[in-house]
Amino acid sequence: MNQTIETTTEVTPYVEFWNDTLADKFDRFREILQNGLSYHSRIPLEKLAVTPGSRILDVGCGWGDTAIELARKTGPDGFVLGLDCVEQFLEPARRDAAERGVTNVRFETADVERYPFEPVYDLCFSRFGMMFFENPVTAMRNILSGLRPGGELMFIVWRTIDDNPWLGLPKQVVLEYLDPPGEDARTCGPGPFSMADPEMVSAQLEIAGFEAIDFERIDGPVTVGSSLEDAVRFQLAIGPAGEVFREAGEEAERKRETIERAMREALAPYHQAEGVVMPSSSWTVTAKRPQT
Repeated sequence: MNQTIETTTEVTPYVEFWNDTLADKFDRFREILQNGLSYHSRIPLEKLAVTPGSRILDVGCGWGDTAIELARKTGPDGFVLGLDCVEQFLEPARRDAAERGVTNVRFETADVERYPFEPVYDLCFSRFGMMFFENPVTAMRNILSGLRPGGELMFIVWRTIDDNPWLGLPKQVVLEYLDPPGEDARTCGPGPFSMADPEMVSAQLEIAGFEAIDFERIDGPVTVGSSLEDAVRFQLAIGPAGEVFREAGEEAERKRETIERAMREALAPYHQAEGVVMPSSSWTVTAKRPQT
């Protein structure tokens, strides 16, 4: 398949924030975000049975690793469309696909809430993308419009912050020194824990038109840095702790040395030979478009 770019992204405040603030930070910590957290996509993808020749969507596909894996699963007669609102992520995705000889995948810059889908896809997959949609039900409805009758949606989201100390503990550390962000803080969307409640997410999916909704809990280790220094830099750039630090501005920079020292002390018990390894927990959510 030709991997040309078809830009369909409307620049909403959320899309703008991802592109002008978060993209560089995510690229800087790609190893952690793509590989350190990979347990939560590896387990469901290993279980996922894909019929050869299937047409698949990967929404919020980032650097394209899951889209490439799905393209291999569906085989040369199938096709995968990877969508993300950050073109900066898709450039390496295209390169990786070309270098690996995967030709049945295409990457497009798009806002999934507004993408003009045709109902031709057998499966929509999303790894940690659904929880950032500005209007989740709108996104779900639009994804539904891209699935054929009986098509399946599978997405991975974090459970609560209490179930994810790799994000909760660093936030607690930073809040000992800085005030929480105000209501006017710029944001990436609803946030990493916005789909932690199965009852609420089930209601959203039902409103959007899905059925056969199911949740599978996955607990496992994540590597949040190759060293303590790497882990501290990651936490102060991305996630709940990073948001507090970023929004505090000059005050955060004045206290950086103290906060970094406290963060190293808090993360030290998790430091192993392979890096800083911490517990984590996610939901793998599945649902289907009705046959009629």
